[in-house]
Amino acid sequence: MKDMLRRPRLRALVLLVVLAMVAAACGSDDADDTTTTTEGAAAPGAASIGFAISSFDNDFFVSLKDGVEKAAAAAGVTVTISDAGGDAAMQASQVEDFITQGVDLIMVNPVDSDAIVPSVEAANAAGIPVIAVDRGASGGDVASFVASDNVLGGTLAGDYLFELMGGAGEVLELQGIIGTSAAQARGEGFQIALDGAAGVTRVAQQTANFARAEGLTVTENLLTANPDAAGLFAHNDDMALGAVEAAAAAGHDLIIVGFDAAPDALQAIADGTMAGTIAQQPVLMGELALATALKVIAGETVAPSIGVPVALVTPDNVNEFLGG
Repeated sequence: MKDMLRRPRLRALVLLVVLAMVAAACGSDDADDTTTTTEGAAAPGAASIGFAISSFDNDFFVSLKDGVEKAAAAAGVTVTISDAGGDAAMQASQVEDFITQGVDLIMVNPVDSDAIVPSVEAANAAGIPVIAVDRGASGGDVASFVASDNVLGGTLAGDYLFELMGGAGEVLELQGIIGTSAAQARGEGFQIALDGAAGVTRVAQQTANFARAEGLTVTENLLTANPDAAGLFAHNDDMALGAVEAAAAAGHDLIIVGFDAAPDALQAIADGTMAGTIAQQPVLMGELALATALKVIAGETVAPSIGVPVALVTPDNVNEFLGG
């Protein structure tokens, strides 16, 4: 499983594709305090890309940024990366800035899959292609969507959680930001698992917006209302870790499974306070997104959807991920 997650040959292939497509890059000014620019060796006429990320307040998105920057530096292209801080209106303004700058392509990791649609449509009208990363857009013309198989991940998490519950009992679900494709897909996968577990009843389903603090407070309230709950699935690890705190404070024996394989969650699994999580590959996702962007800029045909593998992390294999 460790080999599957690292996939060194695939990563090497991605970088070879990138290197073969673009040799060097031109400079670009930072748009504002929430924007950073990665450049390769200067070359007039090289590709310029804008990448609008939903928020840096999450290890997953920082790793995603790192993957894009790594591939961009190797390829010699300019990528300007903006941080919306979880604000859909700010992200719309940042995408507008990219359009005004006349970048060759925009990659977007939406704060909200619905709210980003006008921005995608504005880029379409300006003749700038768009790629969605990790989270999709509900409308507009997107050249490709690069993301983990979130439905599969939600199903794996549910199946594992219900197995630990002995196939029976009450379960809680902490949803991510409702307007994001990731939350919708992870919830869909969890529902598939729930449909196959006749003895398990979901007694509460509530959003905690992918945030640890909200995960704590929402779980506190849910445990008060549902004292017999035996398990909890959170759409990401930040919420799961908040649930861990809430359960510990309440003295409630709760089996908790998250999503993302964030470092703190992996340590919690090793320590026995979390039961498991679903591992994504944000660095590889960023590399694949950058390689796909360069193909689009070069006029090549790309797949409308590009999946990045996920894997279940448990106490039996967590050391492989901690050591990786």
